[in-house]
Amino acid sequence: MAGGLIALLDDVAALVKLSAASLDDVAAGASRAGAKAAGVVIDDAAVTPKFVEGVSPKRELPIIERIALGSLVNKIVIILPIILLLSQFLPWLLTPLLMVGGTYLCFEGAEKVFEKLGWIAHHEKEAAGADTPADGAAADGAAAEKKIVRSAITTDFVLSCEIMVIALNEVAVDSLTSRAVILIIVALAITLGVYGVVALIVKMDDIGLHLAKKDSPGPQRFGRFLVSAMPKLLTLLSVVGTFAMLWVGGHIILVGTDELGFHALYGFVHHLEVPAAAVPAIGGILGWVVNTVFSLILGAIWGGIVVAVIVGAKALFTVNKKNNSEDRPEGEEHAAPRA
Repeated sequence: MAGGLIALLDDVAALVKLSAASLDDVAAGASRAGAKAAGVVIDDAAVTPKFVEGVSPKRELPIIERIALGSLVNKIVIILPIILLLSQFLPWLLTPLLMVGGTYLCFEGAEKVFEKLGWIAHHEKEAAGADTPADGAAADGAAAEKKIVRSAITTDFVLSCEIMVIALNEVAVDSLTSRAVILIIVALAITLGVYGVVALIVKMDDIGLHLAKKDSPGPQRFGRFLVSAMPKLLTLLSVVGTFAMLWVGGHIILVGTDELGFHALYGFVHHLEVPAAAVPAIGGILGWVVNTVFSLILGAIWGGIVVAVIVGAKALFTVNKKNNSEDRPEGEEHAAPRA
């Protein structure tokens, strides 16, 4: 009896150790997966506050809460089952799919750089004008809020696809159950983190104004600092997010081309990275810097090519449409079709 009890306790202890090891593996996998998605996460945090510009301060947090819930639905209910099925039955699709996502990141980053330089039109302002109510009173309407939330969740869906596919690629060799648990953890952590930061950002000026009304000079100064710092913080997030997208997207393309059999780019970067990594004390940092810089350059070049192709195609389509309209006889477009 005692021997059986001791054997049972040994089995329980072994099971606990195994569970602890599994939890450690899941935590490590979630950490790796989340870190790789950093570029998209930063951009998500920079983009989302724009959706509540002009909204009544009382409705900012409820709208962000609805967007966050929509983001969780995107990640866990829609995207997660699809990519898990792909990873289980069509794993060879992951690298091309990831490269498509990397191309999108490069495109988004390069497009923002081109817009900042004035080389192409800034489409986000037009989109904001179309999707965001012009004043706080209009934003109080249920229909207007629904439009804002729908637009934000649609944008989030694209970014969430990138986050989940990038995260999945980091744990593709794990078991199906581990992959599912890790991706759920990543989805929850990133969504709560991003929209928690977004909520803090959009309320920063309100907190600052509240502190500025205090009697004590210390809170007053800090409150004025918060109010003045918010525009600078949004600008900084936008810049960091742009560079992070180019870096992450470029790295995805770099690794993806190597996995698909084109080794020249990755071999060149690795050839430069090895001697840098061999430097005593700081070799690890130098190797990472070399890889990051070349990934950023590759992302900028690849994204610039994609932007040029898309802008050129749009311009050609517009010219053809204009020419067809001019060639059509006046009044023909209004003529009733004959029987």
